[in-house]
Amino acid sequence: MKKHIVCIGDSNTHGYCADPADCADGGIRFNEEERWTCLLQKALGPDYLVTEEGLSGRTTVFPDPLHESMDALSVLYALLKSHEAVDLLVIMLGTNDTKERLGANAACIAIGMERLVRKAQSVDCWGDHAPNILIVCPPAILPEMEASECGVPMGRGCIEKSRELPRYLEKSARLVGARYVDAAACEFNRVDGMHLTRRGHAQLAELLARLVPTLL
Repeated sequence: MKKHIVCIGDSNTHGYCADPADCADGGIRFNEEERWTCLLQKALGPDYLVTEEGLSGRTTVFPDPLHESMDALSVLYALLKSHEAVDLLVIMLGTNDTKERLGANAACIAIGMERLVRKAQSVDCWGDHAPNILIVCPPAILPEMEASECGVPMGRGCIEKSRELPRYLEKSARLVGARYVDAAACEFNRVDGMHLTRRGHAQLAELLARLVPTLL
C-alpha cells in the first residue's frame, strides 16, 4: 500500500491562478504540471499517493454567511473517512479566516486550527498508526490585496492578521501534537496578493518534498 497523504486547503490547494499569464493553460486554475500537490506527488514518487482536497474560500472552523460549506470542520469527517487509510494529513488554511466578516483575530484563527486538528485526530481513519498531521502556515497576504477586486469583500485587517498568524499557528501545533512548517518563502502573486504563483507552487512542493518523507 502506498503512503497516503491527504492535503486539505483552500484555493491555494485547489490551484487558483489569479494571473492567467502565469498559467500554462491561460485559465483560472494551474494544471497538473503546476499545482503543488501534483508536483509533490511527482517528487515523492510511486510509493506515495497525494490526494488534493482544495476548496476556494475554505476556512478552518468558521462558517461563512455568504457561502455554504466553507468551514473544513463540518466536512472533515467525511473527507478523512472517504480517503482512509491516511498516513499524513496536510492542512494549509488560515488565509480566508482573516476575512473581516468572520470577526476572528489571528489568535482565534489558531484556536480554530487547534479544534480542526483535534477533530482530525479523533476520526478513525489512521489505520494502524497514530494520527499524523502537518500544519502549513500560508504566506502572509500582500498589500496588493487591498487594491484588487477581491480586496473589498475580504475587508479590513486581513493583512495584519495574516502576518501575525505564524507565531500563533506554531504554538497551536505544539499544543495539539501536530507538525508545523511556515510557507512564508513561497511566492504570492502581485495581482491579488493572496494566491501562489506558478513559482510559489513549485517552491511549496519542494519544501514539502524534503519534509514529508521525514514524517512517515
